[in-house]
Amino acid sequence: MAGRERGHRRVVAGVLALLVGAAAFGAAQTGLLPSIGGHDAAPATSSVIPPPTGPGLDLRQPAPAPDVLAAADGGRPVSIARLRRHLAAALALPDLGGHFGFAVTQLGNPTDSWRSGAATVTPASTMKLLTTTAALATLGPEHRFTTSVVRGRAAGSIVLVGGGDPLLSDATPTPAKAAELYPQPASLHRLAVHVAARLTLQGVRRVRLGYDASLFTGPAVNPHWPSTYLPDNVVSPISALWVDEGRTAPGQAERSTHPAQDAALAFRAQLVHAGIKVAGVPQSRLAPRSHEVEVAAVSSAPLDQIVEHVLELSDNEAAEVLLRQVALATSRPASSAGGVAAVRSTLTALGLGRDLRRATFYDGSGLSRQDVVPVPLLLDVLSAAASTDNPALRGVITGLPVAGFSGSLGYRFDHLDAHEGLGYVRAKTGTLTGVHGLAGLAVTRTGQVLVFVAVADKVPVALTVEARADLDRVAAELSGCGC
Repeated sequence: MAGRERGHRRVVAGVLALLVGAAAFGAAQTGLLPSIGGHDAAPATSSVIPPPTGPGLDLRQPAPAPDVLAAADGGRPVSIARLRRHLAAALALPDLGGHFGFAVTQLGNPTDSWRSGAATVTPASTMKLLTTTAALATLGPEHRFTTSVVRGRAAGSIVLVGGGDPLLSDATPTPAKAAELYPQPASLHRLAVHVAARLTLQGVRRVRLGYDASLFTGPAVNPHWPSTYLPDNVVSPISALWVDEGRTAPGQAERSTHPAQDAALAFRAQLVHAGIKVAGVPQSRLAPRSHEVEVAAVSSAPLDQIVEHVLELSDNEAAEVLLRQVALATSRPASSAGGVAAVRSTLTALGLGRDLRRATFYDGSGLSRQDVVPVPLLLDVLSAAASTDNPALRGVITGLPVAGFSGSLGYRFDHLDAHEGLGYVRAKTGTLTGVHGLAGLAVTRTGQVLVFVAVADKVPVALTVEARADLDRVAAELSGCGC
């Protein structure tokens, strides 16, 4: 999948190309650039005209190029009455089902907002907005997760210790492919090379390997998820130690039922490849907590990049790991229940507790169909993340997929009724069977930034495609509004 805000850059690149092309055309007409196919046009000049350098040379000041685009009046207040009229038809589309919640406000003007329909909804993956906001607020955007190898209690033993890195990888891409990855994941291969080098310097060529995944507690599979999720490879058992998010192979749908053990086996293979013999099969054992001697370690990408990944690709496993990391950051047990309590307390501390009293949720990804979230809460979380008062939360906004360009919106907004949203809508998707949502930002035709939430959670399965198209149209109507 494309890397850091690649979709956003495509939008910016497209606009820049338009600006440069138009400016170049205007420049050619005024003599700033050579004419196409000719050699006698005046050379490019700066705005300060140099003095003539020879007889008969007459350089005239070129006329200023006209504005390519009119300046957007992003600070002008949005007319809620005009917005209501503009959206009336889109919000009444029948394919959105019988339970549809919508809310919108102008960024920086939260007192002037409008809500329509259901007050609370099943959030599906829009739940990730709450989890990632809490993670950035408690840990900070530069935080990294560490996977380490330490000396074991027995002589000649080492222990692989999981630090809850959601994106730790066993993949060994070519240098060219690795350079394209965003975020850059910590690598078992690199860890094994470091460990082998350190052991070799110490004259150690044979070890016994253990692994420690005790950082997280509680059930690895959330009891509030449908029992079919694991056998159907919807999600992996959540572990503080895994590779490739518990998949049996990078990029594959099939999940491991014992991700920590499989990570240790993968690390064993990497050690052997690096020249260290490993006796027996890796065993689960606690690393010594006192006088721990670290052999080597690798660190994840910064948290803000991981958050962007979680939101752009709607990564369920990584969101669940972040939920437990929020619990640890607030001195709670690193279980799903501890994480939920930590998210609630963190959002309250951010001043977002008003609507939390009506929220009931059990996970960090939104996979539970028992999750219930007030529509205004999602709106407030997005507004807080986009506010200049909370720069540490900015990864929540930069991670939102761009309509028609990136992530879970890369294939959306492709029908005529939604074209106005292409590149102007950034939103987190939310999808379960019968649940379809968008929550994010839309830039209007006159430059205002609108924060919006639109979730339909009782859509007949037969109308899935139609409901998604209708949601795209709702968001596109926001961006097309001259309100």
